[in-house]
Formats: sequence, structure tokens, C-alpha cells
Amino acid sequence: MAATPKILLIDDEDLLREGCRRLLEMAGYEVKSSGNPEEGLRWARGETFDIALVDYRMPGMTGIELIEKLRIISPAIDIVMMTGYASIETAVEAMKTGAQDYIAKPFEADQMLETLNRLLKKRGQLGPQAEEQFTFEHDGQIVRIIGASPVMQEIFSLILKVAPTESTVLIQGESGTGKELIAKAIHTHSKRKNKPFIAMDCGSLVESLFESELFGHVKGSFTGATATKHGAFELAHGGTFFFDEIGNISLNVQAKILRAIQEKQIRRIGSTQTIHVDARVVAATNLDLQTAILNGQFREDLYYRLSVIPIHLPPLRERRQDIPILTDYFITKHNQRRPNKPIERIAAPAMDIFTRYAWPGNIRELENIIERAAVIEDGNEITLSSLPPHLQLLFNQPEQEGDTAIASLADLEKKHIHQVLQKFAWNISHAAKALGIDRKTLYDKIKKYNLTPQ
Repeated sequence: MAATPKILLIDDEDLLREGCRRLLEMAGYEVKSSGNPEEGLRWARGETFDIALVDYRMPGMTGIELIEKLRIISPAIDIVMMTGYASIETAVEAMKTGAQDYIAKPFEADQMLETLNRLLKKRGQLGPQAEEQFTFEHDGQIVRIIGASPVMQEIFSLILKVAPTESTVLIQGESGTGKELIAKAIHTHSKRKNKPFIAMDCGSLVESLFESELFGHVKGSFTGATATKHGAFELAHGGTFFFDEIGNISLNVQAKILRAIQEKQIRRIGSTQTIHVDARVVAATNLDLQTAILNGQFREDLYYRLSVIPIHLPPLRERRQDIPILTDYFITKHNQRRPNKPIERIAAPAMDIFTRYAWPGNIRELENIIERAAVIEDGNEITLSSLPPHLQLLFNQPEQEGDTAIASLADLEKKHIHQVLQKFAWNISHAAKALGIDRKTLYDKIKKYNLTPQ
């Protein structure tokens, strides 16, 4: 923090704003004040402020809207909401949006100075700091990618370098690592951010339907084609098209995708007319595409067309230092479901297990376990008893070094998955839900461990 704390003051009441400015400057703060929210946002883009004092009701933009924009521009800034419309609902709304504190007008000078002093003392001690999260707005919602580890810091930096370009991007990583979030971040920081972001799960449709969904079809082109349909790729014109799990596409459709990317043209099923489509392509996969190429399952020319900019998203077990801050983030998120008795901390034995566990379902699995614990825990602390049985088993196992620990965790995972499958009579949907992973991840685990009913 700078020797002289910098305050951004935004309030449309001229007399109050001027009085606050003088008070703060007399107290030793550096202050920039304005009655125009847009002017305040311009300042925030060009300078670093420690605290923002924001009025609740202003012409042209509400304080809530201003907080949301400030959170994107300057994630590290602390925000205090000021309002003459004091109510519990207003305070809750401000806190949920990202304010750290709340002052009801009229307030005493000492009250304001005490609030600022308290925030300045806490800065750097609570919650993820600016360098531990990548924050952006997508489709009207605030999105945060959490990660203080060096590998995640490199990815955050790469996103900002890649986004302004038109290069295709291939995001590789296991299921549950957040590949779609990276794709959205790239789109949001590109010049196409105001155009569509269209995502397609390549593993969710059979080949006959996939081509129709991707490229569209004309009326009468096949049985059931009662009207002309615009394909998803066409709908992404001017924006970004995201192929999720592109490794699941057949070789026949791969050839058509390659042609669409190279020529920027598509042809609906049953039509002879070509349609120009200008869409940036971002793809993701949890498969090793180079191995798939050797096995004749993926086209080499398509791979090189997609991987102009490759991004490898590491599994959670390779970025263990992020587990505590991810845990804190998910606890805060799911505390909204239990406002009368929020989870305040996680017990040391439970956190020890979190840092030792292999996390086969990655970040998605971690959030599912936190959500489960928040639902079943009676107290204000996540304890061993609120964790799934397969995690509780780790508590009495000694921590091992290197490959031995990995093998031990893998054996434990294999045994537990098989037990759950047996318990639910191999009902994949029920077993996946109990394990806290999706159906596709469970199928991958069954194949990996060569599991069969007994």
C-alpha cells in the first residue's frame, strides 16, 4: 500500500461530497471526488485506489452498478457504500455485489474515518487478493478464476496476451479444471466481446445430430427437418465459437470443421449455398490429441489449425497451493444458502485431507464437496464428519512421498468408485451424483481403472 492511501469518492450531492473530500484530505488521505460515476470509472481505469466511497443512488447509474464495474476494473479496491436509504436489504445487496462496508447517511465524521481505518488495517489479510484471481464480466455476470500458483499466474498473463489476437486457441486439461472459463475470459478480453459467445459440447450429441446442430439444415433435407435451421457456428458470426471436448468429434465432421475454419464458410445440410461465417475458434479437450493422432482418431491438420496458441490447464493436484484460497472462495459462495449460520472456517484435519487428496474431479469436485458440507454441517466449521467417506479414509493414512502417494490415492479412488457403483447397481447417473462428478468423468474413470460389475 502507498504511504498516502488514495480514496475515490463518488457522490452526486455536491455539499456532502465536498465536505467529505475536505475531511479526508485533512485526515491525510489523497482524494479524487466526482458526482459523475462514469468519470469515477475512468479514473479507476488509469489509477490505483485503495478505497472507493460510493453513493447508493445517483443519476444514470446506481451504486450497485458502479460497484460491479469497479470490481472488474480494480479487483483489489475496497468499497464502502454510502446511502440515505438505509435498510438491511440495501446492505445485503451491497455486500453481495462486492462492498466491504456500509455507512447510512447522515453519518458522523468519526464514523467515516473509523470505517476507513478499519479497512486499511485489514487490507492484505482477508480473502483472495488481486493477484489471486482473474475477474471479468460475461453475459451480465461476474466471473472469477481463482489461482495464486505460478502456473495460474502464467495462464492469466497468457489470456491477456492472446485475447486481442485472432489466433485459434486450444485449451487442454482434465475434466473439471475450468476450461470453459478460460474460453470465456479470452472472449471477454477480445475485440469480439460484444458479439456472441457460442459453446457446443461435442460429447453430448450423436454424430447425425451434431452436424445439424453445428452447421444447420434446410427444410426437407432429412426426415423431421420441417423448417430451415441456423447452425450454432453460423450464430457465432462476429463472435467466438467454443468447441468443448473437441476430441470426441468423428473424423468425418473433423474434416468439415477444418474446412469451415480455413475458408470461413459453411454449408447447411441439404443446401448447395455457402454462407460466410467470421467466428474466432477456441477449442478444449481432456484428451491427449497427439496420441489420438497416432491412433488415427484425430486429424493432424485440424490439430495444428486449432493449437496455434496452446494453453495447458493443470489439474488441481498440480497446483495444491491454490486449494486453501479455492476452499475459502467456495465457502463464501455457498454461505449464501445458510445466511443465519455461515461456515466460518474449515477444521485443520479437513484442510490437511484437502491438500493431500488427488482430486480426480478437480475444481468441480472441490466445489461439490464444499457445497455438500455446507448443507449437512450443523456448526459453523467444516469438519471431518461432513466430508464424503472416501476422504475421511485418508485421515488415518500416513502421508507418503512421491509416486507412492500417487499410487496409494489412485488405488483408494479405484476402490471407492467401484464400491459406489456396486451400491447403486451400476446406475451411472446416481453413482456420479454420489461421487460429486459428472457422468462423462465417471465413464472415463471406469475405463481408466477397467472396472466391471461383480
